[in-house]
Amino acid sequence: MYPEIFHISFLHTYGVLVAIAFLAGLSLTTRLSRRARLNSEAVFNQGFYCALAAILGAKVMMILVDLPYYAEHPAEIFSLGTLQAGGVFYGGLIAALAVAAWYMRKMQLPALLTADVFAPGIALGHGIGRLGCFSAGCCWGVECHLPWAVRFTDPASQIPRDLLNVPIHPTQLYESVAEFLIFGILYWRLRKPHSPGAVISLYLMLYATARFVVEFFRYHEQGNLWGGPLDTSQWLSLVLLLLGASYFAVTRRRVASEPVHTRW
Repeated sequence: MYPEIFHISFLHTYGVLVAIAFLAGLSLTTRLSRRARLNSEAVFNQGFYCALAAILGAKVMMILVDLPYYAEHPAEIFSLGTLQAGGVFYGGLIAALAVAAWYMRKMQLPALLTADVFAPGIALGHGIGRLGCFSAGCCWGVECHLPWAVRFTDPASQIPRDLLNVPIHPTQLYESVAEFLIFGILYWRLRKPHSPGAVISLYLMLYATARFVVEFFRYHEQGNLWGGPLDTSQWLSLVLLLLGASYFAVTRRRVASEPVHTRW
């Protein structure tokens, strides 16, 4: 699509949209934390640290799922292409969750309530970020001949040369639309009476389901960590779906027996 803005090679559309995604998500989260009467400064700092962890975690997961290649070409780990690559989202999510758990304990933030506040911002930021993926041509789909198929024509895009001008699934847009819908659902749910943890568990369920489905239409340039008919992201989606569904069921029972009101 448009991998570079105004044909300035160092100003990439992907980087601009990712920056917008980070600012939009963090701004929303900070505002929601104030409504929930949390320490907004601590929440802002947590978001910043989690973003750094997510960048590193995404790249580490990218290397792990394609470990045979990087074992044969270790210099590629520190190449410009690896540094510019977005990586694997689930690796970033796992790293961000680990840093969040550490920071919330350090700052004595209520873990579940803080996680609920972060959930809509994560979905919003991810939705914008996937538009960046679409502009850059990464995370592309498999060939298809449906009316909404897209063709990448710019050689500067990250899509392989043999797929230029080939109609493919716009998987980046599939996921972006799903994330914006998830954001709307989470934002609405957050403002309703709920038990702490209900919103973040709903996010895990909704995103895991969306990602599991989208993966069937995505071209997998990276390896499969565990092999079999499902790819690595789909296995991780199933794990997160089960975790989110388990806790969501617990919170539903709590609300049914004794409604819990958030501090809005």
